[in-house]
Amino acid sequence: MTNLARYHAANLPELFERINRNSIGLDDYLNRFWDDTTTSNYPPYNLVQVNNVLSKLEIALAGFKKDEVKVYTEFGKLSVEGKKEESKDDGEFVHKGLAQRSFTRHWTLADDTEVRQVSFSDGLLVVELGKIVPEHHQRKDWF
Repeated sequence: MTNLARYHAANLPELFERINRNSIGLDDYLNRFWDDTTTSNYPPYNLVQVNNVLSKLEIALAGFKKDEVKVYTEFGKLSVEGKKEESKDDGEFVHKGLAQRSFTRHWTLADDTEVRQVSFSDGLLVVELGKIVPEHHQRKDWF
C-alpha cells in the first residue's frame, strides 16, 4: 500500500516542489502562482464583466497618444506598453499629480479567452475580451 501524505499551509512549498518535480508543462503555471511581481498599480484599470462571454478592460492613459501605446498578445498574455519620453521644456513642476511614465503591464489570458477589439480614445484604452464558447455549448433557442 502507498503512504498518503497530508500537506497543510506550513509545508505547502514542499508540496509544490514535489508536484513541480513530477510534472511536465506545469512549470510556468506554478511559477505564476508564486510570482508576486505584479505589485505595480500603474496604470489604473477597470475590469468590467459585460455578460457571461464578454469583458472589457479599461486602462486610464491620461496624457498618452495612440502612437505611444502598444498592445499585443503573446504566449497567453495580454501586454500593454506605454513609452513616454520626458520633455525638458515643460518648465518646473510645482505639483506633478499626473503620472506619465513609461510602463509595461501584463495580464494572463485563460485558454478560452481572446482579444476581440482594442480602441483608444480620450486617454482611455479599451480592450474587449471574449470567451470562446464551442458551438455545442452555445445557447440555441428552439421555440
